[in-house]
Amino acid sequence: MSTASSSHHRFLLLFLVCLLCLLSETWSDELQIMLNFKTAVQNSDTRVFDSWRSDNPVCSFSGITCNSSGSVREIELSNHKLTGVLPLDSLCKLQFLEKLSLGFNFFNGRISDDLNKCASLQYLDLGNNLFTGPFPDISSLSQLQHLYLNRGGFSGAFPWKSLQNMTNLITLSLGDNPIQRTPFPEEILKLTKLKWLYLTNCSIEGTIPPGIGDLTELINLELAQNSLSGEIPSEIGRLQNLWQLELYKNNLTGMFPIGFRNLTKLENFDASRNHLQGDLSELRFLTNLVTLELFENEFSGPIPLEFGDFKKLVNLSLYTNKLTGSLSPKLGSWADFDFIDVSENYLTGSIPWEMCKQGTMRGILLLQNNLTGEIPASYENCTTLQRFRVSNNSLSGTFPSGIWGLPQLTIIDIEFNQIEGAITPDIVKAKALGDLWLGNNRLSGEIPEEISQATSLVKLKLNDNRFSGRIPESIGELKKLGSLYLQNNMLSGSIPKSLGSCDALSDLNIAHNLLSGEIQSSLGSLHNLNYMNLSENQLSGLIPDSLSSLRLSLLDLSHNRLTGRIPESLSIEANGGSFEGNSGLCSDTINSFNRCLPGSGMSKNTLTLILCFAIGSMVLLVSLACFLYSRKREKERERSLKEDSWDVKSFHVLTFSEDEILDSIKQENLIGKGGSGNVYKVELASGKELAVKHIWNADSGSWKRSSSTTPMLGKHGGKSKELQAEVETLSSIRHVNVVKLYCSITSEDSSLLVYDYLPNGSLWDRLHTSRKMELAWETRYEIALGAAKGLEYLHHGCEKPIIHRDVKSNNILLDELLKPRIADFGLAKILQTNSSKDSTQVIPGTHGYIAPEYGYTTKVNEKSDVYSFGVVLMELVSGKRPIEPEYGGNRDIVDWVSRKLKNKDEVFSILDSGIPEIYRDDAIKVLRIALLCTARLPTSRPSMRSVVQMLEHAEPCKLTDIVVSRSGCMHRS
Repeated sequence: MSTASSSHHRFLLLFLVCLLCLLSETWSDELQIMLNFKTAVQNSDTRVFDSWRSDNPVCSFSGITCNSSGSVREIELSNHKLTGVLPLDSLCKLQFLEKLSLGFNFFNGRISDDLNKCASLQYLDLGNNLFTGPFPDISSLSQLQHLYLNRGGFSGAFPWKSLQNMTNLITLSLGDNPIQRTPFPEEILKLTKLKWLYLTNCSIEGTIPPGIGDLTELINLELAQNSLSGEIPSEIGRLQNLWQLELYKNNLTGMFPIGFRNLTKLENFDASRNHLQGDLSELRFLTNLVTLELFENEFSGPIPLEFGDFKKLVNLSLYTNKLTGSLSPKLGSWADFDFIDVSENYLTGSIPWEMCKQGTMRGILLLQNNLTGEIPASYENCTTLQRFRVSNNSLSGTFPSGIWGLPQLTIIDIEFNQIEGAITPDIVKAKALGDLWLGNNRLSGEIPEEISQATSLVKLKLNDNRFSGRIPESIGELKKLGSLYLQNNMLSGSIPKSLGSCDALSDLNIAHNLLSGEIQSSLGSLHNLNYMNLSENQLSGLIPDSLSSLRLSLLDLSHNRLTGRIPESLSIEANGGSFEGNSGLCSDTINSFNRCLPGSGMSKNTLTLILCFAIGSMVLLVSLACFLYSRKREKERERSLKEDSWDVKSFHVLTFSEDEILDSIKQENLIGKGGSGNVYKVELASGKELAVKHIWNADSGSWKRSSSTTPMLGKHGGKSKELQAEVETLSSIRHVNVVKLYCSITSEDSSLLVYDYLPNGSLWDRLHTSRKMELAWETRYEIALGAAKGLEYLHHGCEKPIIHRDVKSNNILLDELLKPRIADFGLAKILQTNSSKDSTQVIPGTHGYIAPEYGYTTKVNEKSDVYSFGVVLMELVSGKRPIEPEYGGNRDIVDWVSRKLKNKDEVFSILDSGIPEIYRDDAIKVLRIALLCTARLPTSRPSMRSVVQMLEHAEPCKLTDIVVSRSGCMHRS
């Protein structure tokens, strides 16, 4: 008996020893696996692997959890800035590994098939990384409950069939991966335990299958940003546990199905940007809604009054639909209501009074409806309000004075109503106000001096009202002001001299008032000014020579009482209409004006002929002396160029010498004057022609500015930061459709920039000015496509996207074959990774080309270039300028085209009469692309890469195709 007992104990002891040896070997293997993992990856978070040492047990490693036997069960290393290729061949040797969480890192490369060996996994998170290639088949991972692959970088075909064995799956997150297009995967419909399904932006097309109703455990269903079409199936009403439903940005049609009302637990619902229609009656019962976003659809009928009783609703976005009726007066009065946008509908009635009852409202956007009544005085106390936009309605009554001074308000937009009252001194408190849009109302009284304390103002639109009195002299304190519209009022007095201190001003319109006195010469210092309209006033005296230095796309001084000589640089036939209605003006070059007598423009009053002759000789002598002195100074400067010490920085292989360039900087080679200096044409000994821009530094002496623009380089600013931006940008660019900068040659006093000479000037010249020429449609198309490719390269082909910020026909230059080159990078900006910080206080661009978002934000974005390019396409198609009198006040070519398109009979009237009928359909294709580019919302505009693709599909028919088919190229879609 004792012998048997002894044998039993020896056997047990031997078993324990073997087990310990086995466990020791397992622990040793796992330690080595984890140390190998540490070696394989890199990280910038140095603390994460501090405890990962060979003298520590693996269970003490940071991010590692072990089971009761001491084996690795969980690896939790998400969001630790890890990078490298995952060593799954070793990781999947961890036999008891149930959780692998590596999301929000920078892992790259492909996921190997070794992942299939992690058969015990219940939780896998590889999302938010930088992987490439397709995701492997994971059929063996049948125990998975949570699978996160969203935004992982996976492409190609996804192994949907491998999901059919994962019947315990609770979470499936695959969204935001560029995977291969597929219909809604039927395998998912069998995963009846799913609670969280995230398939946003992963190339799913076709219809939402009725079988979606079998996933009754779903709490979250996100199918947004796909290519889903058809109607929302009625079976979706069976998902009564849904908390969130995201269907936005698809091609869904039809009405909300009967039974949708059963989703009573739904809090967040977004089906915006589809083609849904019908009424919203099924939503009356969704009383737990917190956010409801259905904008940019085709819904009609009333907004349910029951929304006013929803206790949780804080965000309501229904803009751009066809909704009618009135808003519930109790809307927003219960919860911490935050935001409403029901713009661009057909709503009637009044503005609800209590939307800011809880004091949390940030945005009220009700523009473009048929609302009536007064603006509620209750919003005077809404100190959290940031955006107040109610333009294009039929509102009346007095504007509540307290709203002027709300401390966080960034925009007040009440244009196109019948609102009365005055701007009160309360505006002194409006420190955050950037946009004040009050045009086309019945506001009256004086513009208060206190408006100068609203120092964040960027755009001030007070036009078409009944304002009177003087323009405040203190307006010059608004240093960020980019646009000032005061036209069509009853303002009197003189133009404030301080207006010349508004350095950021790009648009100035004070036409049709009662202003008198002289045009202030200080306006000539506004070097960012693109547009100036002082017409239809009572201004008198001379036109200041200082206006010659401005880089204007539009100047209008017509119908005043101006006298004297029109400054020489402004006195060109193309500007004739800018001065009409001033009988006292004279010009030697504009035929519609009287020739100037000697002495014209030298005094403020009309002199008698005798007095003119008396002083004529003196004036002539003085002028001759000044001319000879100026010529002498110019010659001295030309001679001094060779004496300076020059630094040459080349950006291409040069076939010319520094001396060859310097020898050509002389008066007989001068071909243009811009805001920043002179431009010379240089012909090399080889016969090649170059354009050289000579820029004198600000402190190197004075020189006369000219408003003339260079035919091959467009308009350039005089600030060194613009020169620096142009050099830095162009020096790194290599593209056939971007102007080539060969080198910069700099000295202490000046700089020379050497470019290709482009003999055919700008697209603006060819379309609109005295150099206008007939452009065949094929040529226009090639110009459009080439310019688009140049911009595509800037946005997508450079190491960091380059935003041009001043895309316009004046900056698209044409070579001897009329091939386009993008030019003038003085405003260009390289888009930084942190775009939220990438903003500017000066609105960049040119009037008529500036994207509408600059009305409420100054953030730089490539979609603003896309908008400007869309305007250029409209110019090419219509032959019209961005701003024309026929468009009407405050309207541009985009408004004009949009109005024409509402009437099918007028569509072809948009096209330039010079486009032959056989190309009209091709031109309409390009016009459609232009409309996409000029969408109101930046996110709705295509990228330049997409624009190029669309233009390539719009290629016009070849003549040979037409002759052969006689059908307008039927082979082309």
